[in-house]
Amino acid sequence: MTLPGMNQPEPHRHGEATGRKAGVVIASTRAAAGIYEDLTGPVIIDWLTEHGFEPYPAMVVPDGEAVGAALRALLSQAPAVIVTSGGTGLSPTDATPEQTLPLLDREIPGIMEGIRSAGMHKTPLAMLSRGHAGAAGQTFIVNLPGSPKGVMDGLSVLDPVIGHLCDQLEGSHGH
Repeated sequence: MTLPGMNQPEPHRHGEATGRKAGVVIASTRAAAGIYEDLTGPVIIDWLTEHGFEPYPAMVVPDGEAVGAALRALLSQAPAVIVTSGGTGLSPTDATPEQTLPLLDREIPGIMEGIRSAGMHKTPLAMLSRGHAGAAGQTFIVNLPGSPKGVMDGLSVLDPVIGHLCDQLEGSHGH
């Protein structure tokens, strides 16, 4: 029973993540140079906020080595989650997977299987994404594509599992 004027907390649909920090790395040489606006960072930040995370501002970096440097900088803050966008395809500059993999203690292949599978219902090109998902210590890292649609598809796959995933990495069993 709720009385008028009682503050009801917003129900979290998919596991409580309140207070958990989150990082966002956008791998885009052109966006980093200011040639065009980063469209995926705001989508990821909104999703993280909706799920109770406290995101750091998105780091927009050029493709390649800068992605690894940004990931290492974020990992030093021990966030619960780091989401990357971009650099997962087959062009010569796409190096996000190579920058991510050495940082992972354990891969979580089912996440990427789910993300590629969801994307393939919309475009066969989703098969070409080479992203990784896994744990670096207690931090979950996932590589999403560089397009807003690809990002939204990937985040929708994470929706039902993100709270439980963070609970498990922190060593608690959640609900």
